[in-house]
Amino acid sequence: MTANTALIARPGDLALAGPVGSLDAYLDRVGRIPVLTREEERDLAERFRFDDDLDAARKLVLSHLRFVVHIARGYSGYGLPVGDLIQEGNVGLMKAVKRFDPSLNVRLVSFAVHWIRAEIHEYVLRNWRLVKIATTKAQRKLFFNLRRLKKNLTWLSAEETAAVARDLGVTPSEVTEMEKRLAARDMSFDPTPESEEEETYSPAAYLPAAGADPAERVESAEWEDDSAARLHDALEQLDDRSRDIVQRRWMTEDKATLHELADKYGVSAERIRQIESNALGKLKGFMGPEAVAA
Repeated sequence: MTANTALIARPGDLALAGPVGSLDAYLDRVGRIPVLTREEERDLAERFRFDDDLDAARKLVLSHLRFVVHIARGYSGYGLPVGDLIQEGNVGLMKAVKRFDPSLNVRLVSFAVHWIRAEIHEYVLRNWRLVKIATTKAQRKLFFNLRRLKKNLTWLSAEETAAVARDLGVTPSEVTEMEKRLAARDMSFDPTPESEEEETYSPAAYLPAAGADPAERVESAEWEDDSAARLHDALEQLDDRSRDIVQRRWMTEDKATLHELADKYGVSAERIRQIESNALGKLKGFMGPEAVAA
């Protein structure tokens, strides 16, 4: 539990606002918490700021939960649970209470709006898209204002784009880029095998393969050709029996056993193993140190 949440996390305090998971009950009980007068608010703020009175901080937070609900409802159009938006806004409210200076002679609600919106903004940006849609200050401003400024669901005209850019203090190209991001939809990076055929388009299908570099593929092909040529030349330097044993033991799908080769050449299986071992040693020597290291 953080220091901020400790301001209101005492058992019994949040019960005033209703049980967790019951949004309607929460909204109903939050609405019943009395609003503080200016004098009451200032007294509580001074007690918390100068005397570290946590009870005063809790009362400040509880009395302003209704304002968090009002602000959070303004973000319901992003498709995120209102309860989660309220929870994030409450975190912002607690941060505001912690930083509030009663000597400024302003009401807490005016001071807290910034902190409440900041926490909700961060939550929306983290969850509205799987991939972050806004990272710079200009993009954040566009994200939360472009939807409000658009009068319909069609694409903005050049004149409308220019007007939005002037209103928000950004360039027309930034407005167009954010409009594209808002219009995009999330998709699975790597769809499951059960997906319908028309739904199997995914970014994963269009990523370059690990061996797609033409230079690497040419280099690999040349290395394989060179290795095959050197192996062929090395085999030619073995005697017929050694070459046959190596090929039958290592270079065919239906590999011969030591006993099968022993029967063919009329020797023991141990002798075949010795011939095989000597032949492999000669091959390594014939092919050179580079091939051995590979």
